[in-house]
Amino acid sequence: MIQWQDLHHSELTVQSLYALLKLRCEVFVVEQTCPYQDIDGDDLVGENRHILGWRDNELVAYARILKSEEEFDPVVIGRVIISGRARGEKLGYQLMEKTLDACQKQWPDKALYLGAQAHLQSFYGHFGFTPVTDIYDEDGIPHIGMAREAKQAQ
Repeated sequence: MIQWQDLHHSELTVQSLYALLKLRCEVFVVEQTCPYQDIDGDDLVGENRHILGWRDNELVAYARILKSEEEFDPVVIGRVIISGRARGEKLGYQLMEKTLDACQKQWPDKALYLGAQAHLQSFYGHFGFTPVTDIYDEDGIPHIGMAREAKQAQ
C-alpha cells in the first residue's frame, strides 16, 4: 500500500528531500541517460509543493507542482516519476490523481500545464490535458506541452 504525502516545500524533511532528488537522478539522469542539472532552484521556493508516494519507507512515486508568482500563469506539474521498481502497477494514475487533487485544493481557479514525454500524451489526456504545442526535443527526448483549463479542474 502506498502512503501519500502532499507537502509544501517547507514541510520536506532532509530524508524526504534526499529521497526525491535520488529518485529523480536515478530515472531522469541515469536511466534515461539524460545528463542535465535536475536541481534547478525551484524545489524550495514560493508555494511549490511535492507529492510523494512511499511504500515500505521507499519513495516510489513523485511529482512536483510549481506555482508561479505571476497571477495569470498556469500551475506547472513536472518531474512526474514512478520508480523502476514500482512500474506496471498503475501508480501513475494514482500519482496524477493525488497531484491534481493538490492543485484543486490549493489553486482551484488556476489552469494547469505540463511538458509531457510525447509517448505519454494519451495518459495525460485521460486527466483532461490537451496538447498546446507541437512535439519538441528536450534533452534528446520528444516532449509535448499539454494544458488543462481551470474549469476542468473543478
